[in-house]
Amino acid sequence: MAPPRTPPADGVAAPAVVDLNADLGESFGRWTLGDDAALLPLVTSANVACGFHAGDPATLHRTCADAVAHGVVIGAQVGYPDLVGFGRRFLDIADDDLTAAVLYQIGALDALARAAGGRVRYVKPHGALYNATVDHEQQAAAVVAAVVLLDPALPVLGLPGSALLRIATARGLRAVPEYFVDRRYTDDGRLVDRRHPDALVHDVDEAAERAVTAAREGVAESMCVHGDSPGAVAMAGTVRAALTSAGCALAPFRGEDG
Repeated sequence: MAPPRTPPADGVAAPAVVDLNADLGESFGRWTLGDDAALLPLVTSANVACGFHAGDPATLHRTCADAVAHGVVIGAQVGYPDLVGFGRRFLDIADDDLTAAVLYQIGALDALARAAGGRVRYVKPHGALYNATVDHEQQAAAVVAAVVLLDPALPVLGLPGSALLRIATARGLRAVPEYFVDRRYTDDGRLVDRRHPDALVHDVDEAAERAVTAAREGVAESMCVHGDSPGAVAMAGTVRAALTSAGCALAPFRGEDG
């Protein structure tokens, strides 16, 4: 079933708590992507790049330090080894190689986070890997295997109904369903391909309505705004305000103390 597209009737109560996350730490060297400094005060969880699809070590360390300073929970956004394609191209990678790549990324980011006074609290695939783990059983299992090997206490963020969340649950991990306020969905609940002209939601008010609807219908525990999208800061601010006005408390799905 696809996530809702229109707001429900007035008077329907929203859940008490919802997490708002954004993709951060995606700049690389002299190349700046997104406005992390402006987004951090608006979100409760940060999906921080791990250097494979984006982010250099200094950027990632700084992002983790800034997240800690704002009380924002740090998540490892793991991706394919594809800097040129920004991790948005599918890779036919061997299961063992993918598991090792995910282990490497979580471990590297956790070291940087710990040095900044925090730590990695959850794992979320990025881009093409996120989409692949919706239906690709082997790649979904490879990602889950890495989390189980490293720290079974780490929750995994993914698309509702995905192979990733199903396998994560079966392996004893906490599976957290996620909703994208700035992406459109197909009728079967998949994300519309980014190559489609209508794949992204640009109107901040529409995004806010979608977020409130998703919260009221219990679609997901966490909602995402892409940090690299134009107008991401305005969208995150509008979505946050709308959720608060609807009666939602904004808080991470996993607290800083676990």
